[in-house]
Amino acid sequence: QVQLVESGGGLVQAGGSLRLSCVAPGSIFTNNRMAWYRQAPGKQRELVASITPDGYTNYADSVKGRFAISRDNAKNTMYLQMNSLKSDDTALYYCYSRRYMSDYWGQGTQVTVSS
Repeated sequence: QVQLVESGGGLVQAGGSLRLSCVAPGSIFTNNRMAWYRQAPGKQRELVASITPDGYTNYADSVKGRFAISRDNAKNTMYLQMNSLKSDDTALYYCYSRRYMSDYWGQGTQVTVSS
């Protein structure tokens, strides 16, 4: 069973920072686009940011300039640096990848921003 494992979530005050990590098996991580999604209570899951194997990135408008996605291909690890956090960023954050028409999700890590 393929596992993507997120970590780094927690409770932070508005304006603070957190860094999320996602470790994936090499078979999933290598040569595949990776992404962070989030889902807030009562809302649909949404794309936060994505990164290609070569490091090209894409961000949701709501996080541009505040969040930075990166990856360490030697460690099969993806990161999400989140700065200037807002209460609207409160959500369960998921690591995601897709390979051979199969979707792979982590279990999620909770981020709670207090105002």
